[in-house]
Amino acid sequence: MKVLILCTGNSCRSQMAHGFLQSFDASITVCSAGTQASGKLNQKAVAAMKEAGIDISHHTSDSVEKYLKDEWDYVITVCGGANEECPAFFGKVKHRLHIGFDDPSHVTGTDEYIWSEFIRVRDEIKEGFYKFYSEQIKPQL
Repeated sequence: MKVLILCTGNSCRSQMAHGFLQSFDASITVCSAGTQASGKLNQKAVAAMKEAGIDISHHTSDSVEKYLKDEWDYVITVCGGANEECPAFFGKVKHRLHIGFDDPSHVTGTDEYIWSEFIRVRDEIKEGFYKFYSEQIKPQL
């Protein structure tokens, strides 16, 4: 079972989703990528995941180009806002899904508010990807 999680920058939401999905079942091959990969992880996303008991600090922010020649069981986009363009994936894929989330890296306000948005989105990602895992992946394993 191979799952690619796709976003624009591959620094925050796709990385958190990658971490959670891999934590649900280590036998699944999970990768994440961005159409305009930033090349680095959002450190608040890393900290939010660490607080949830998952270390994503070793992940890399990769371009989707790296994965176009591979075959995937699922490609999942995680973009959320109405003004955000979801990337398209033109490689070989059996199932395309969209599970959208707000981008906490664009939130402004106090440090406390920004952190609370990272936690909110992290928890929504965990819930959304656990539902996906339970309903779509687990029955196939």
